[in-house]
Amino acid sequence: MAQRCPGELTGRVALVTGSTDGIGLAVARNLASQGCAIMLNGFGDPEAIASLCNEFATKYAVSVGHAGADLRQEDEASDLVKQVVHQFGQLDILVNNAGTQHKGPIEEHPPSRWREVLALNLDAPFHLIRTALPGMRANNWGRIVNIASVYGLAGGVDRSSYVASKHGLIGLTKAVALETATSPITCNAVCPGDVSTRIFYRSAKLLADQEQITRVEAQQRIAAINMPSGRVVSPEQVAALAVFLCSEAAAEIHGAALPVDGAWLAR
Repeated sequence: MAQRCPGELTGRVALVTGSTDGIGLAVARNLASQGCAIMLNGFGDPEAIASLCNEFATKYAVSVGHAGADLRQEDEASDLVKQVVHQFGQLDILVNNAGTQHKGPIEEHPPSRWREVLALNLDAPFHLIRTALPGMRANNWGRIVNIASVYGLAGGVDRSSYVASKHGLIGLTKAVALETATSPITCNAVCPGDVSTRIFYRSAKLLADQEQITRVEAQQRIAAINMPSGRVVSPEQVAALAVFLCSEAAAEIHGAALPVDGAWLAR
């Protein structure tokens, strides 16, 4: 295993949900770079996940595991914390990142998809937080970071379940922050705008094909719809803020919902 200088989070253990790609993977890598042991969570090709685990162990010299829990299921969400504690002995940092969405007008929104979106985006963080907090209280330290969205702070067309779930997640963040305010445990939310994940690039490709423009032009056009900056947010930028919230410098930030949105909400 490679030798590294100790980071600020050396000795801490983090669970990052939905961390086999996108924002979650960027958060996990950033935490590992600070010396944090990591439990990855999410679905994907077994060989690709094994490669990721090897990357964390060799590049960052940290302990790493993977649990493919289906967080839409209450028992699997609750048991995930137990898996982390069983493997690593403790859980110090919980990053609730896993999520999904459905697009379409509310009158055409399938009730089954509503339940699925709420189950993953809101119910799962509830179950993970309620099972993680007792251990954090016992260890007298903890960080909970919920990856919400600008749609947790504003409305949006054709995404009723997503908007409702992210507003609920920010409400949950504030409630937990108040319940833990007198302790060295914090709970905060990060609210990204459009992020350069696979979904964004897929949308840009579709627009480029439809309009017969380059993919770069399509990406800029999509970004400009919501982001006055004209640029999308990178997963690494979201991760940097999430990891800052885990630092000692952020110890007195409680219940914040911090946008990373290219001035989306400044209008």
